[in-house]
Amino acid sequence: MRVPKPKQNRKLLIVSLTLFTLLLAINVSTTGHKAAKVKTVKTVTRNNNTHTAAALYDSLQLGSLGLSQEAFAYGMQGFQRLLAKGRLQNDSVIAIVDYSLPSTRKRLFVIDIRNGRVLFNTLVSHGRNSGKVKATSFSNKPNSYKSSLGFYVTDRTYIGGHGLSLRLRGTEKGINDNAMQRAIVIHGADYVDEDLISSQGYIGRSLGCPALPVDVHRKVIEAIKNGTCLFLYSPNKSYIARSKMLQQAQTEFALSTPVM
Repeated sequence: MRVPKPKQNRKLLIVSLTLFTLLLAINVSTTGHKAAKVKTVKTVTRNNNTHTAAALYDSLQLGSLGLSQEAFAYGMQGFQRLLAKGRLQNDSVIAIVDYSLPSTRKRLFVIDIRNGRVLFNTLVSHGRNSGKVKATSFSNKPNSYKSSLGFYVTDRTYIGGHGLSLRLRGTEKGINDNAMQRAIVIHGADYVDEDLISSQGYIGRSLGCPALPVDVHRKVIEAIKNGTCLFLYSPNKSYIARSKMLQQAQTEFALSTPVM
């Protein structure tokens, strides 16, 4: 059972994350997908110490691990918005799947943003009809066997055909809100295995679920179950244009940025 955080600390965290992610947004918008320096903005840690946003991204070596700055910036924008709306029970951790990477790369990042730690960086599948090596096509439709992009909030666990599994609630209407109906969940799968990369050049694919290696899926599920932000990212122009989560964040940024 999680211990509630003091309201004052929660407000400070929301304000700090908002400033951080909005500053990241302008870097992304002016540099495209290229890495850019992140402006120094303080964020609040669990023990009430402070560290800079730039130090967080750099010290965790997220860029060298493969996580694009755009995925991180957009993910943090959605995280702070869901947090402000009271949609998240876990205000410390964000999980990001970077589908700009091929399935041969470890493209799931579970990040403890409050304490500045990468909890997990592991392989994750995409839907069989989303692509072979890379996921390039996405859908919210039942039986499409494609991945759905966007922001999710993790729900409860259950024991299913793949053992321990984690339900996901899509938060973006028309983009991923059919996740429950489609039974899009996090589960372990033996086809998410590095040995398959050597033999066929890519890991196995799912029916749309972000499936994980069987030797780590339980630990990941325990870390992000019950109200954690999960962001499935791709530099997909259609998604970025349609996502109200990202459009709202960009609008808030434009209104709050001081004139230099």
